Amino acid sequence: MPYSIALVDDDRNILTSVSMTLEAEGFTVRAYKDGDEALREITRHPPDLAVLDIKMPRMDGMELLAELRKRSDLPIIFLTSKDDELDEAMGLRMGADDYIKKPFSQRLLLERIRAVLRRKDPQSTQAEIVQRGNLMLDASRHMCTWKGQHVNLTVTEFLLIQALARAPGHVKSRDQLIDAAYGEHIYVDDRTIDSHIKRLRRKFRETDDAFSAIETLYGVGYRYLEE
Repeated sequence: MPYSIALVDDDRNILTSVSMTLEAEGFTVRAYKDGDEALREITRHPPDLAVLDIKMPRMDGMELLAELRKRSDLPIIFLTSKDDELDEAMGLRMGADDYIKKPFSQRLLLERIRAVLRRKDPQSTQAEIVQRGNLMLDASRHMCTWKGQHVNLTVTEFLLIQALARAPGHVKSRDQLIDAAYGEHIYVDDRTIDSHIKRLRRKFRETDDAFSAIETLYGVGYRYLEE
């Protein structure tokens, strides 16, 4: 079965051109012109991945992202204006898996979509069970628990905690974490990793206020501290 992509943008030219590109590559595309319509249809017919524009009338991409994160860990790439770093940081903190700045190359968008979908595939994440004290990660089921309680993670968040937990006590640089979560041939800014780590910590602390297993080494990277 081909992967299905939900494309949400109020620019009809983008909807048409990106849909044609993705369909030519074998994807099934459902296009929506606003967040309200997209939320209803994505809830009814969940796709494999969603691409969301940030600036839209009625319900913008941030609101749509927040509503979708209440319902699922659906992989999400969002589109942001060229120089709006606030949108990028906010979207990542809210749980987006990746972002692309407008104007963008459709080939780049295609590569990012394929990269996120590969990361979603358990076979591409070395699907073993990792047990580190109170932490349990089961890649085959995309399941994370802390002290027996489920922690709902996005694809990127799961890959980051998995990379850290595989080598407790060892420091992982931001570049190493980018490679683990995005692949060696995908460039993202260091602050993207920092935003994902902040969200990871927040999710674990919602389960356990005392969570402190992810340590920051300023100027170096991060490491997992096993209890």
